[in-house]
Amino acid sequence: MSAPEPLAVEPSRLVTERGRSKSDIVKESVSQSLWEVWTRSVRRHLIRQAKRTGVTAEADVFRAVS
Repeated sequence: MSAPEPLAVEPSRLVTERGRSKSDIVKESVSQSLWEVWTRSVRRHLIRQAKRTGVTAEADVFRAVS
């Protein structure tokens, strides 16, 4: 698999800067991207649950755990 030129330049630069293989850089990038997708999904779920229970502000959270 190959990437378009603009995307191919960045991993090459990071290989030089960090002294790691291009494969490692790409694996790390994919892992980071999947982590971000997962955390956004969890956040959306928790926000929906909070709204259902009446938690709409940070003060509501503090009251609930105090």
